[in-house]
Amino acid sequence: MTRSDRIRTQSADLTQLLYQELRARGASSYDDVVADMQLDSEERQRCRSELLSLGLIAPTGAKHDNRLALENGAPSESESDAVAVIDPEIAMLRLLHEEQQRLQTHITEASRSYSALETLAGRFLRAGTLTQESEVEVEVLTDYRRIQQVLEDISHVVQHEEAMMHPGTLQREIPERVLERDRRQLDKGVRIRAIFNQRFVSVPDQAEYFRRKAEQGAEMRMSPVVPMNMVIADHHFALIPLDPANPTLGAILARGPALVRSYLALYEYCWHTATPYGEMVGPEPGGDGLTEQQRAAIRMLASGMKDEKIARSLGVSLRTVSRMLSELMADLGASSRFEAGVRATRLGWLD
Repeated sequence: MTRSDRIRTQSADLTQLLYQELRARGASSYDDVVADMQLDSEERQRCRSELLSLGLIAPTGAKHDNRLALENGAPSESESDAVAVIDPEIAMLRLLHEEQQRLQTHITEASRSYSALETLAGRFLRAGTLTQESEVEVEVLTDYRRIQQVLEDISHVVQHEEAMMHPGTLQREIPERVLERDRRQLDKGVRIRAIFNQRFVSVPDQAEYFRRKAEQGAEMRMSPVVPMNMVIADHHFALIPLDPANPTLGAILARGPALVRSYLALYEYCWHTATPYGEMVGPEPGGDGLTEQQRAAIRMLASGMKDEKIARSLGVSLRTVSRMLSELMADLGASSRFEAGVRATRLGWLD
């Protein structure tokens, strides 16, 4: 091996090590990672350029922002030097899709594109991910920016259908960002289905979001019970929460039809038992879809009453109260009982 060959090999190994470190962190400051790896300025720029050109990283921006963080005064992700990692499979599928479109009238150049794809697959893609239908891969995502990048990546490669369901309101998601993803997919003929909790139809912000989503062409249904957050794309990707009772803990990205089919079966059951948007009977006065018992419980919770006293007041067991309040907190997307009381007040549940 010549000296130049050794240098190229060492450079490729360094880029791969940097990518593996970035992937382990999910989404983080690029400068912090290269500093921890003690890379010099030339290595820093070369590795960044190569990873960007292969589509394996993306600078974080407005599409990665956390609405709650912005409201609390945090700067936009577009002002940081953070990068989000993109799965090799997604990068490869995206590149393949772009090349197929761009080279429709230049088919003779296809061999050059496939050469780039083979390089990407050989160095970064785990063997068999795309070719073996029985292959199952699961990744735990705890960084919100990484989850947002996964949603963006899926929206670029989905070809046929995306199915989703949400038990609560949009909390960290920015509605305009979600609607833009919908528009992008609907424009290329992707079918979008969504199931939401019917109690939020009368909440002004949510009602406006539902209206715009339906007007764009998304198929929507409403249900009194939605078990968990879920996104399924082309029977190949499924994004589900680590803990359905606390979606803020993170998510699980499942790949492979053998596993995703099980989640799709659950989704289809929920879809067929839900009511098409626009056909449901209007909610009772109060408009929140809560039972009288739930409404009383959330009022007492907001007033600072202890669980034991709430249980005595309602004439139920302490265990029933604990379960009821946990479900209400999950619906509200609240991480504490105080926050649940605040959110319930804002939504008009205590009126």
